[in-house]
Amino acid sequence: RLLTENGFDRAQHEQIRADLRAGRIGLALNRLPASTRIEDVAPGDLFDAGAANRDFRRAGEAALRRGEVAVVTYAAGVGSRWTQGAGVAKALHPFAKFGGVHRSFAEVHLAKSRRTVAEFGAAVPHVFTTSHLTHAAIARRLAELGPAGAGARLSPGRSIGLRMIPTVRDLHFAWEETAQQRLDEQKEKMRESVRAALAQWARSAGEGGDYTDNTPGQCLHPVGHWFEIPNLIKNGTLAALLAGQPQLKVLLAHNIDTLGATADPGLLGWFLANGATLGWEVIPRRIEDHGGGLARVDGRPRLVEGLALPREEDEFALTYYSTNTCWIDIDRLLALFGLERGDLTDAERTAAAVRGLAARVPTYVTLKDAKKRWGHGQEDVFPVAQFEKLWGDMTALPESSSTFAAVSRLRGQQLKDQAQLDGWARDGSAAHINQLCAWR
Repeated sequence: RLLTENGFDRAQHEQIRADLRAGRIGLALNRLPASTRIEDVAPGDLFDAGAANRDFRRAGEAALRRGEVAVVTYAAGVGSRWTQGAGVAKALHPFAKFGGVHRSFAEVHLAKSRRTVAEFGAAVPHVFTTSHLTHAAIARRLAELGPAGAGARLSPGRSIGLRMIPTVRDLHFAWEETAQQRLDEQKEKMRESVRAALAQWARSAGEGGDYTDNTPGQCLHPVGHWFEIPNLIKNGTLAALLAGQPQLKVLLAHNIDTLGATADPGLLGWFLANGATLGWEVIPRRIEDHGGGLARVDGRPRLVEGLALPREEDEFALTYYSTNTCWIDIDRLLALFGLERGDLTDAERTAAAVRGLAARVPTYVTLKDAKKRWGHGQEDVFPVAQFEKLWGDMTALPESSSTFAAVSRLRGQQLKDQAQLDGWARDGSAAHINQLCAWR
């Protein structure tokens, strides 16, 4: 039932399975080839958003007054680093006080859009993407907010994954090729015995087979934020936006924890002037920023994920870190999928278009631990395989034109862990966010 309700794509699943069994994807193949040349970008590869440009700002302000922009906030995940495993939606956590009241991430983003509407006098639709884990809770909370939650749309997830039995090849790679602590002799023997048993379980259960011998929550998995924008196409949200506001041309998509992201007219004008399909925002890297960044890959500027870098040390040579904030030209993106605005009401056509482009985006395989509880409090832990695709890899597609802008840390900083809150409140970041908002 969950698979059906959340748009499980059986054809895509079978293709992933075939690639996994044939060795075309896997843990060892997540990284780019060792021969890939990874270099830091040059100053001319990106726009400095700190440099004032009146022409860009005027063009952006005019576009906002014409109602050409909508905001998309990714809120499908529970934010496990933030919640530490609690069964809550990160978007709904009242994490800080603004205007004398504790506000959630979702409330902050709505307050920013409210201020933009007040300033430019045109509607700025605000969409929160959701999943089966967060949709009901977010819908209920927005209804409870009354006028403060009015105008928000939800884009329910239409992409979900079914975990698989891992291949023995991937198990051995995880155990033998990645750095691990060396135990004492007896513990090492026990670990080797457990690993041998797990490898035998994978063989007997069928490598690459569906993992269904558990509760549904342990068998399903999210498939990565690449699917958040295609979900707008598949679930009818983009069609509804365009029907209600045909002049829409640009989407601003960002993570729920990127609190400084706004429909800034200067950056909007920069994006429109470039004529690109996608415009990406990056920030100067700090030592705690992990997960890749902006690099020249074989001479071409693109975003590269940390798990895809040929060598782990390559990441430390990169100056800029990706915020995953992306400006999207709607019509150019649809053309990339082989679609036009009139095709958005055709469910079969849109699903096939999404599946076709997804096949050209890198597929990352990971192993996760799935707990199976039985008896009186006992549990077994099995390694299971799942995949994900990431939106930043759109920069690797030759036909997808991308442009990049370096923005301030106040705009691009992300709150991934609650331990960041103290410094965030003290260094002026919280006050800056408060200035961007119009509170009810």
